[in-house]
Amino acid sequence: MKNTQTKVIVVIGAGLIGQAIARRVSAGKHVVLADLRQENADTAAKILSDAGFDVSTTKVDVSSRASVQALVESAKSFGEISGVIHAAGVSPSQASPETILKVDLYGTALVLEEFGNVIASGGAGVVIASMSGHRLPALSADQNALLATTPVEKLLALPMLQLDKVTDPLNAYQISKRGNSLRVMAQAVRWGKRGARVNTISPGIIITPLANDELKGPRGAGYRHMMEGCAAGRAGTPDEVGTVGALLMGADGAFITGSDFLMDGGVTAAYWFGDLAPK
Repeated sequence: MKNTQTKVIVVIGAGLIGQAIARRVSAGKHVVLADLRQENADTAAKILSDAGFDVSTTKVDVSSRASVQALVESAKSFGEISGVIHAAGVSPSQASPETILKVDLYGTALVLEEFGNVIASGGAGVVIASMSGHRLPALSADQNALLATTPVEKLLALPMLQLDKVTDPLNAYQISKRGNSLRVMAQAVRWGKRGARVNTISPGIIITPLANDELKGPRGAGYRHMMEGCAAGRAGTPDEVGTVGALLMGADGAFITGSDFLMDGGVTAAYWFGDLAPK
C-alpha cells in the first residue's frame, strides 16, 4: 500500500554509478531501480537490499514515452518521488548514431519532462552526462536553445540531428551529452517552480562495465592515452561520482540547480590547453 510519507528515489540505469549515488542518498527511503534489462536491476537490487536498503525493481526503456510514464506511475505507488538519478545510456562503441541520439538525447529529455511533472517539493535530480559533451566545439546560441527547449517529440527532427549530418557514433554521443547539460539547465527552471532542483554530472573515464567496453574497443588506446595524460593520471571510480551526486541531491547542494559538474581528472583541461590537445 502506498505510504504518502514514504520518499522514493528512482534510479534509472542500475549500473555502478547509479548505485553509488543511490547508496549515499537513499537511507530510509524506497529505491526503485529501473533498467532496460531486468537482470541488471535485480543484481543491483540484491546488492542494495543486502546493505539494508528498501528496494523494488522494474524494467524501463527510456526511448519510449509509454515505458517512462509506466515507471513514473510505478514509483508513485510507493510514495512521493523525492529523487531521480538518471544514469541510463549507451556509449559510442555500443550503438549506432541513431540509437545514441534516441536513448541518450531524446531519452534524457523524456525522463526530465515526465519526472518534472511529479517531483516533490524539496526533491532533486541528477543526470549523468559525460566529459564528451565538453569536447564538442561551441555550438551557436540558436543551436543551444534548440537542444535545450525543443519539445521532446520534435527533438530528433531538428535539422542539426539528422543522420546525414551526424554520421559518427562519437559525434552523436558528444552532441547528446552536450544536449543533456543544456536540457537540464532549461528544465531546472521548470523543476524550480515545483520547489525541486536538477543538475548534471559529466564524468570522465569511470571504471564501469561500459568503460571497460570502451577500453577494449576501437577507442581503447585513446582512452588509455587520456588516462595517462590527464592531471589525475588515472581513471575515476563510481564512488567518486557518488560523492558529487550526494552533494547535488542533498541539503549541502540546496543552492545548486541547472548546473553541470565536470569531473574527469583534468582530461578536458589537457584536451583544450595541454598535452592531450589534438595535433
